[in-house]
Amino acid sequence: MNTPALFTERLILRKFTKDDIGALYQIYGDKEVNRFLPWFPLATIEDAEIFYIKHFESRYRQPPSYNYAICFKEDNIPIGYVNVSTDDSYDFGYGLRKEFWHNGIVTEAGKAVIAQLPRDGVPYITATHDVNNPKSGAVMKRLGMTYRYSYEEQWQPKDFLVVFRMYQLNLDQNKDRIYMKYWNRSAVHFKEANL
Repeated sequence: MNTPALFTERLILRKFTKDDIGALYQIYGDKEVNRFLPWFPLATIEDAEIFYIKHFESRYRQPPSYNYAICFKEDNIPIGYVNVSTDDSYDFGYGLRKEFWHNGIVTEAGKAVIAQLPRDGVPYITATHDVNNPKSGAVMKRLGMTYRYSYEEQWQPKDFLVVFRMYQLNLDQNKDRIYMKYWNRSAVHFKEANL
């Protein structure tokens, strides 16, 4: 199965291509945009080329791949991304250039991707955010995800301790399923009230 392009009112969600290296650099090179992500911001356009080959080109060769560039229909230039891993976490991730924050773009894009997943047999998605980044948790809630638990992890490769909140959305009939891998592998885990 290929990565089908998806369309919303304002957006095209499509594969990244080699022509998007400059856009990738703008997204992944910004320190503020990547502050709460595991990797260090890209330092050069050459780093963006390597990142494209490692994180996109290779994944597109092994479908299914849910690694979408978020583009406005007017110009089809990537301003962000939505992705879903294909391991058992079905981890849902996203990022957006900061000049486009607070316009509902990730929510709009995320809903389109989530609508595609059950058609492909994906049973659920999970997503995590640093407790110091509650706005990311607000996006997860707008996408219909539910808070399940919190846990500590030594965040790599940045190598600092983070408390994560884990959210989940079940897409099949098993509405009570909770993905427990993060809970089980962390010595420090707990449920926060009022989330």
